[in-house]
Amino acid sequence: MSGTSLDGVDIAYCTFRYDTGWSFELEAAQTISYSSTWSNKLKNAHTLSAEKLLALDAEYGSYLGKLCESFIKKHKIEGLHFIASHGHTIFHQPKNKFTYQLGNGNALHAASSFPVIYDFRSLDVLYGGQGAPLVPVGDKLLFHEYDVCLNLGGIANLSLDHKKERVAYDVCFLNMGLNYLAQSMNKKFDADGALAAKGEINSSLLKRLNQVYASTHAKRPSLGRELFEAKIKKLLDDRKISTADKLRTFTESAAAEIVTAIKKYGKGKTVLCSGGGAFNSFLIYRMVELAGDDITFVIPDEAIINFKEAIVFAFLGVLRIRNEANSLKSVTGASRDSSGGVMAGF
Repeated sequence: MSGTSLDGVDIAYCTFRYDTGWSFELEAAQTISYSSTWSNKLKNAHTLSAEKLLALDAEYGSYLGKLCESFIKKHKIEGLHFIASHGHTIFHQPKNKFTYQLGNGNALHAASSFPVIYDFRSLDVLYGGQGAPLVPVGDKLLFHEYDVCLNLGGIANLSLDHKKERVAYDVCFLNMGLNYLAQSMNKKFDADGALAAKGEINSSLLKRLNQVYASTHAKRPSLGRELFEAKIKKLLDDRKISTADKLRTFTESAAAEIVTAIKKYGKGKTVLCSGGGAFNSFLIYRMVELAGDDITFVIPDEAIINFKEAIVFAFLGVLRIRNEANSLKSVTGASRDSSGGVMAGF
């Protein structure tokens, strides 16, 4: 798994069992940080010519395969059935009927020698869906003891059961914006939200951020780099506002969007928080303050925070092998549930 925040590659070795329901064990997990070279390659991939993008697709697939090979040797893993790979999203344009995750599955298979399932999103998009979010299937079947599953990643998204259907959507940009601002201060990220906590809310910026999100509330489209660059980035580039104030304001906007989205479904919800934002103590503090007694936020073990998405994508691979739905039309807006994923080396 590689997310929009470009932290690195998450690898999780999981075992899944089905009895009266699904359960899992996280046997081993590791995050491999990107070198500055790989970070820059991925950050700029959308600007490449078709020819260079295809070359990078194969190169990145081989890179992922080698990482998996090293991980398997390090943890002395035997009896592995397959590798499920999300890849790294470069383009996400459901309106134009495509989404593109870098990381060629055949290259990954060739480099690792294990069967690979990849390209989980495209089939749903071709059925008219957003191709996202896909994690809600795992939320429903693996983390059903929580009312809401909240992922605080590059983009904040949530999922829950509502009126006998799984509902899920992207709520707002989160670490994508926070990290962008922190990097302008030569920091990878704002640890614990400490810089944001020192800033003041800029009412004008807060209003403009709220206006961007207000336009997404009706249809709840999946959020991607394109919208961030078109609408959010230019707001964060305002040089008249200090970086600390921009961090504080962006955090407040995100916390408010998240709490409002959850409250829409009633009071008393227990919310599982995962993703890098779960370590941002100032963000969590603002969410708790805005929620009052209406929402209980649960911060799980560090392994679940860090690797929940990787665990779920492994599970999506299991569902694909079994030809069971791993993408829900109630979540993505597709015309039908589907079992997405291209299989290589089986």
